[in-house]
Amino acid sequence: MKYIYVLIFAVALVSCKSQQPKVTANSESQPAVETNKAAVTPEDTSLIFPEEKHFKSMRQITFGGDNAEAYWSFDDQQLIFQSNNKNWGVSCDQMFLMNVNDSFKDKMPSMISTGKGRTTCAYFLPDNKHFIYASTHLGGEACPETPMKIDGKYIWPIYDTYDIFVADLQGNIIKQLTDEKGYDAEPTVSPKGDKIVFTSTRNGDIDLYTMNLDGSDVKQITFELGYDGGAFFSPDGTKIIFRSSRPKTKEEIKEYKELLAKGLVQPTSMELYICNADGSELRRLTNLGNANWSPFFHPSGKKILFSSNFESERGFPFNLYMIDIDGKNLERITHGETFDAFPVFSNDGKYLVFSSNRNNGGGHDTNLFIAEWQD
Repeated sequence: MKYIYVLIFAVALVSCKSQQPKVTANSESQPAVETNKAAVTPEDTSLIFPEEKHFKSMRQITFGGDNAEAYWSFDDQQLIFQSNNKNWGVSCDQMFLMNVNDSFKDKMPSMISTGKGRTTCAYFLPDNKHFIYASTHLGGEACPETPMKIDGKYIWPIYDTYDIFVADLQGNIIKQLTDEKGYDAEPTVSPKGDKIVFTSTRNGDIDLYTMNLDGSDVKQITFELGYDGGAFFSPDGTKIIFRSSRPKTKEEIKEYKELLAKGLVQPTSMELYICNADGSELRRLTNLGNANWSPFFHPSGKKILFSSNFESERGFPFNLYMIDIDGKNLERITHGETFDAFPVFSNDGKYLVFSSNRNNGGGHDTNLFIAEWQD
């Protein structure tokens, strides 16, 4: 699960940059997608800060609530994202479907989750007609409580009612992929279309596992004590990048185990790790301090885009950074003063969708943006 709330709330009270760009008329609702249409239009540059040289153009998609984890269909024609926008009739995160040229300033997207429980991490399957996602709805129709702090420290809930499901684009659940006791969530699909990587507490810790698209052949691929999650495959499917919070001292281990026993994890200290798709040749990629998370491979497979607050003294802002897979050539990508995270490249490598507090009028909303990428 890539919870957005703790990190967003840490920055939500801070106003946006004083020279924050304004939305143009191009941000209005767009017609349904056509296969030969671009995700953004070239003249859309007003949302880009001057230092953001990798963004050629940008378009805002949502205009209220917390919107995050937008993932592309394999043909790059649609995206699924999660939102808690109260104007869309939901009390906590549910899944919504959009065509690539859509925006939702004056309309509502189609909800394709059940509307029950809390959902997270929807990802298209290769046929572009089905998707996987995690949901707590079997544990109850109400949204589970979301504790934010304990003893003054930010925490994430690891709901043991999360399981992973397959559904069609009309929201009909086709199959339940996990039924083990404990947390099963954060699933993503290999670009090769053959494997799913996900996070589970089935062994008593929070580790990564892989399985086939039908839920068979489950294999554990990380084994060290600590939280391993938010995993994604490389473009060729041979490697996996993920975030991890691994306690080392006796005090850290004690605190980690006590929180885990309560279904909680503390996300304020995370680094990125990379390994082969079977878990071999595991190594730490970053050693930056603070929270380094929401990693995603650059289309070349040789770099990682991720969100971090390692340059922040008070926990914010979070910006996007890029680093080579050997840990060299760290580069800052975004230059906001609040929150940028969840970068995801389209499969053709031309566009980047991400979540940001930019252009929210200084409020709490976190919206989706699609940027045209240039190296």
